[in-house]
Amino acid sequence: MPPKAVLPAHQARSRGSLRKLLDASIAVLGRHGMEGTTIPRIARRAGLTPGSVYRRFQDKDALLETAILEILERQEETMKTSLAPLTAAQVPLEEFAARIIGGMVAAYRAHAGLLRGMRQFVQSRADTAFGKRVSVLELSHFNRTVGLFLSYGEEIRHPNPRTAVSLALMMVIGTLFQVVVWPTDPKKLRDLLPLDDEGLKRELTRAFLSYLGQKV
Repeated sequence: MPPKAVLPAHQARSRGSLRKLLDASIAVLGRHGMEGTTIPRIARRAGLTPGSVYRRFQDKDALLETAILEILERQEETMKTSLAPLTAAQVPLEEFAARIIGGMVAAYRAHAGLLRGMRQFVQSRADTAFGKRVSVLELSHFNRTVGLFLSYGEEIRHPNPRTAVSLALMMVIGTLFQVVVWPTDPKKLRDLLPLDDEGLKRELTRAFLSYLGQKV
């Protein structure tokens, strides 16, 4: 077996600083939102100077584009490797739905600020090559999830399984954005929603499975 290639020290440092920079961009966007995300703030978080950031990226938008695309592309790889083994051959539909929706509730809660910032930024650049790439990746994630549920085809009682899974999944995503990511008036919703996230997971899973024709 040939020995592993070792990067020259300056290349290793360069990659390390880029990793810090991208991580800092995401952290700042999640905490401060799109308006509060600035190059000086990102540089401080990464332990770099603003000048070193500008040597890599033309402006804040170019930096955020790179960071957001990396998140989405990493998510695509994760879905390929970690979700497929949980489908029909291994896990019952009810358990699979509970795991997927439970994971979504936890992720949306943990990253609500980042999801808000990302959505604002992407919407502001919807007509750019970046915006179109994001749309492709998001659609790929969505279709991959739909496909995983369709592996339970015989258990889905709805006359059009693909439509049922797609709409049910959109219902879950829309609810999470409304309730967790962008709650317009939490006080008004307080008496209409489950008391905690465990209840939210349970009710969203129940609604999802019901739409698919499952008795829950």
